[in-house]
Amino acid sequence: MPPAQVLPLGELVERARALAADGPRQLLGIAGAPGAGKSTLAERLVAEVGPAARLVPMDGFHLAQSELVRLGRDARKGAPDTFDVNGFVSVLRRLRRLEPTSVWAPAFRRDLEEPVAGAIEVPPEVRLVVTEGNYLLLRDDPWEEVRTLLHQVWFLDLDAELRVRRLTARHEAYGKSPEQARAWALGSDEANARLVAGTAEHADLVVRLADPLPG
Repeated sequence: MPPAQVLPLGELVERARALAADGPRQLLGIAGAPGAGKSTLAERLVAEVGPAARLVPMDGFHLAQSELVRLGRDARKGAPDTFDVNGFVSVLRRLRRLEPTSVWAPAFRRDLEEPVAGAIEVPPEVRLVVTEGNYLLLRDDPWEEVRTLLHQVWFLDLDAELRVRRLTARHEAYGKSPEQARAWALGSDEANARLVAGTAEHADLVVRLADPLPG
C-alpha cells in the first residue's frame, strides 16, 4: 500500500467542498478495508458540505440474504461477488450524467441485514455525490468500471488492530456472540481487507485521519 498522508478531518472537508464547487456534479468515492471508518467519514463529509451533497453507499447494492443463501455465498457476505455490481454501476452512470429528475438509490439496513430499494433520493440540484465501499478501486471485471465513473477516490487507512476491534464490536452489536464476532472479523472480513489493501495504489489520495472518527 502507498504511504498514507495524515490529515485532519477539516482538510478533507475543504477538499470535498472544493470538489462540489467544480460542478456540474462530482462523484467522490471513499474506499478502504472493512472497519476503516469509511461510512462515518462519508457521513461527516456530506453533513459538512450540506444540502448540495448526498451519500449513496455501495452497501445498498448487497444481494438479498435469501439470494446469498440460494447461491451458497451467505458465509462470505461482504465479498465482491455478494453485491449487485452492475446495478451499482448503472446508478453511478445515471448520477454522473446529471439527469433532470431525481435518481433513487437503495440503502442497506444493518438492523435487517438487507438492502432496501428506493431509500435514497438524489435530486438534480445535488452537486456532490459521495459513495463509500470496500471495492471502489477493484480492477476485476465488472468492478473496474466503478473507478472510471468517480471523479476522485480517497482510500482511508486505519491501524489494523483498531480496525479489527471495531469490526468485532460491530458484529456483536448486531447480534453475534463475542466468539462469532471475532471469528467473522478475522475470517471473512480480514480476507476482504487483504484484497482491498492491494487496490490503494489506484486512489487519488491515501489518507489516515489525524484523529480517527468513531467506527
